[in-house]
Amino acid sequence: MTRPAPIFETRLACTQADVLAGQALRYSVFVEELGADGPLVDHDRGLERDRFDEHAEQLLLVDTARPADAQVVGVYRLMDRTARDAAGQFYSSDEYDLTALEASGRPLLELGRSCLHPEYRGGAAMLHLWQGLAQVVRDKGAEVLFGVASFHGTDLDKLAQPLSLLARDHAAPADLNVRSQVYQPMALTKDIDRVGAMKQVPALIKAYLRLGGFVGDGAFVDHAFNTTDVCLVLDTARMNPRQAAIYGAMPRGDSS
Repeated sequence: MTRPAPIFETRLACTQADVLAGQALRYSVFVEELGADGPLVDHDRGLERDRFDEHAEQLLLVDTARPADAQVVGVYRLMDRTARDAAGQFYSSDEYDLTALEASGRPLLELGRSCLHPEYRGGAAMLHLWQGLAQVVRDKGAEVLFGVASFHGTDLDKLAQPLSLLARDHAAPADLNVRSQVYQPMALTKDIDRVGAMKQVPALIKAYLRLGGFVGDGAFVDHAFNTTDVCLVLDTARMNPRQAAIYGAMPRGDSS
């Protein structure tokens, strides 16, 4: 039977059922698919969660054409400075020194736990999720978006090409630069096959790059999650009109 065309909506999780649906999707992707684990992961109920969930918000991508109990097909976890204060830190602080961002005084929004249901990758779902995110950015007045994004696996030899490409072509400027707490250089080779390297870059990271995003200094090898992480930083003030239009946000200063 042909699956019906998706009917996408985005919303912030506002009920306990919403929260659990987001955590269930996270479990299927991060735990079952990628092999992650953590002290608060609920394997019996199939929920991926940690201590930051108590303070963070979840942006959900919903396909209303699916059965009611399986409509959440995308997630973003969001933390602003208020959530950071309640939690004691941003999630990314365990992996990256965020001093430059914190000291900027600008409104920050940390993006984390981003994932899509496997059936919705490589299509319009990410665009819809970004458009929903753009509305949250406008509502919160956020200017700098950041968060860790992951390559699957911890074998740096296999990731030398894409990591080196990111370090060479997409390094963050000094005012946005963050540095890995357990420093792993990303410039692992000078002999970069750009086309081949870009094929190894996950779709989420490519999305940030298309929007003018940067990567911080150094990778972080996360053995608990079986990933190699990079910190992505996106300054909405630096976005050109084409980049802003990709996810539906207007550049700063444009009131039209």
